[in-house]
Amino acid sequence: MYKAGEDMQRQVEKEELASKQELKAEIKETLTQWENAKRFFHHARGKEQIDYAIFCIITAEKRYDMLLSKAKRMRGPWPKWEGILK
Repeated sequence: MYKAGEDMQRQVEKEELASKQELKAEIKETLTQWENAKRFFHHARGKEQIDYAIFCIITAEKRYDMLLSKAKRMRGPWPKWEGILK
């Protein structure tokens, strides 16, 4: 019985770690999208491109904030965050 409980606990920890790794990848991707949107804004020409760039910046920023909030609510150990910020 004790062995089954340990196995179950390990499985839960593996699933939590996998969820955290997925979230970490999403955060990294969103940060890249945000950086690309800011870069696009600096090269935008005309009202439509500027409006679109602003929309992309705001969307990426809000998604980044949302994902960070989700990450803060998750408990337990996290995988290393190397390579996220440049």
